Amino acid sequence: MSLKANPRLRIAAIRFLNPAPLMWDFEHPPLAAPLQDRYQLDWMLPAECADRLASGAADIGLIPIAALAVTPGLRILPGCTIASKGCVRSLLLVRRAGQPLASLRSVAADTASRTTLAHARILMRSWGNADVPFLPMAADLDAMLAAADAAILIGDPALLALEDRAARLERTGEELVYHDIAEEWHTLTGLPFVSAVWAAAPMNQGAPGASHLGAWDSTITDFIQSRDHGLQNISALAAEWTPRIALPQPIIRAYLTRNIHYVLDEECVGGMKAFFRMAAEAGVLPPYQIDAPALFQ
Repeated sequence: MSLKANPRLRIAAIRFLNPAPLMWDFEHPPLAAPLQDRYQLDWMLPAECADRLASGAADIGLIPIAALAVTPGLRILPGCTIASKGCVRSLLLVRRAGQPLASLRSVAADTASRTTLAHARILMRSWGNADVPFLPMAADLDAMLAAADAAILIGDPALLALEDRAARLERTGEELVYHDIAEEWHTLTGLPFVSAVWAAAPMNQGAPGASHLGAWDSTITDFIQSRDHGLQNISALAAEWTPRIALPQPIIRAYLTRNIHYVLDEECVGGMKAFFRMAAEAGVLPPYQIDAPALFQ
């Protein structure tokens, strides 16, 4: 049965800057129109993508990898990821300069990504402060630091906070330390920080698009091809995103080319394995094993 004969696959996508290369074909000609015949896109925050898959309201989602451990049966689409092999800039733990990590009494946490919070929990354990409470808050650095000793920001709010760093110091006189969570993870483990992967709902979900997932290889091809085309059009993406986010085009280009890694390679799978092992040891997530061979089809 052809894909067009069935309901469209429902895709839970993220309207942040960092997934923009992955979404190129879904939003640009010449492939956007034919892909609309096969896929229905809905835009949301990362944690919402995981919830949509878990509830059966989506067939494929760009999910925080932590969701794999708490939603049985999710299948990773090989090929694509949002990861970093060093400094990422868009995952921050911000604290006051006079207060060491080991003495933080509370952390205001942007709850948009479960994976970042799980990584932060592991890092806090390594810094001798495993039990510090995380307080869920909207991503507003000033409000977060008014309510807690430190703040976790992800995605576009983190990028904007870095851009505003010098201006905030001049404005407030408060000296802050900005920890890049991906860089801290790499320092701890020597491995990439993997934020998100495309994942498909369990086959027994009974979702309208489930029969499409029988065409697994062609679905994987669509997503990898979109990623490749996006990486070939970084300058165009930087021009598109400049009116949407208050960052200069050179910063956007550097972020998409130097800070974010989009290929789910063996090194990234190694980073995921370490994350799940350490998260289970810390009691942050239940045990989870990656089917690594299936990711390199």
